[in-house]
Amino acid sequence: MSTFRSFGIRNYRLWFIGAMVSNIGTWMQRTAQDWLVYDILTEQDASALGIVLALQLGPQLLIAPWAGLVADIVDRRKLLILTQLLMAALGVGLGLMVLADAAELWHVYAFALALGVVSAFDAPARQAFVSELVRDDYLPNAVALNSASFNGARLVGPAAAGLLTAGVGPGWVFLINAVTFGAMVYVLLAIRSSELRAQPKAPPGRGRIRAGFRYVLNRPDLMVVMLAIFIVGTFGLNFAVYIAAMARTEFGQGAGVFGLLSSVMAVGSVAGALLSARRAKPRLRFIFGASAAFGLACAGAAVAPTLWIFGLALIPVGLFALTLMTSANAYVQTTTEPVMRGRVMALYFAIFLGGTPLGAPVVGWVSDAFGPRWSLGVAAAAGLIAAAAGIFWAWRYHDVRLRYDRSVPRRLRIGGAASDRN
Repeated sequence: MSTFRSFGIRNYRLWFIGAMVSNIGTWMQRTAQDWLVYDILTEQDASALGIVLALQLGPQLLIAPWAGLVADIVDRRKLLILTQLLMAALGVGLGLMVLADAAELWHVYAFALALGVVSAFDAPARQAFVSELVRDDYLPNAVALNSASFNGARLVGPAAAGLLTAGVGPGWVFLINAVTFGAMVYVLLAIRSSELRAQPKAPPGRGRIRAGFRYVLNRPDLMVVMLAIFIVGTFGLNFAVYIAAMARTEFGQGAGVFGLLSSVMAVGSVAGALLSARRAKPRLRFIFGASAAFGLACAGAAVAPTLWIFGLALIPVGLFALTLMTSANAYVQTTTEPVMRGRVMALYFAIFLGGTPLGAPVVGWVSDAFGPRWSLGVAAAAGLIAAAAGIFWAWRYHDVRLRYDRSVPRRLRIGGAASDRN
């Protein structure tokens, strides 16, 4: 089947299984950490939750150029083994503190920051390593299946974390997550080096970080994709903030419902990832169309009158969010020169995740000041603005016009000099 064609490669099958187990643990920890901050260490303080997210994702912005260069010059598999072990150690440390009833809010802040630093080196290496597992024509499919793995884990992880948090507390969830990193380490050791595709390394010398910036600046298509990702990632993808606020503040529910709502949204996310996996080639129109649809879906969720309607409204939110993220990720990876891939992907994730330190506290403040529904309104506006930026770019740089074709009744024809990437 075209959707799962990358599974025909042994190394990728192993990678997928290990990533699925590790991702389940990651989603469990994220859910437990969010609830620990929002309902145990604070009195439903959405701003504190936003600060945790900002600290965890902020290092992506600050150290991305160096992390990308490291991914382009070292053995990515060995780097990933190191980052997995470090993240496991952080999970054990926070879990033991929570179980000992010694954790305070500033401890969570510190662990979130440390995890963010490690993740900043893990993300570009993880993304670029996929190109060593599959050949180039399979890369969009492999990227989409990675997204399906990450969001398939969201179906299981948050629901399990919600039940465990309510039953035995978040400390045990952190310890379980630490164990799941062992699955990824085992897979990385089991992958056959002889079957990996050799990728060019960044040549020695000065100016290698600047070369990464120059490469992106000379690619207007990458610039507009990263702009759209920055807008939506900063103000639209703060799911933990507005789902927690809607579940607790708007509908008066507990940790179990919070986890369930996160899992419900993941149904749409998995669907979006699998639909992306069927496409042979990512295109810009998928990215900007999904941005607009995401904005409209968030607007619908913001006005949902009941808990169950809100839960159903999260399905299209997840679907279009994942279509946007997967299409953008695959487009950037597949159109970037292999020797630059680590640095470009580091910049991509810096823009994608690094904007959260700006957006998460803002969204949390909007939720506290005006109500959770308005935080979803911010997400809706972000999606629509990102789509407008893409449309303007297509019009400005590719001379795209919509004009009526008199020879074909009731049809609009796209004219101009748009490239095949559209």
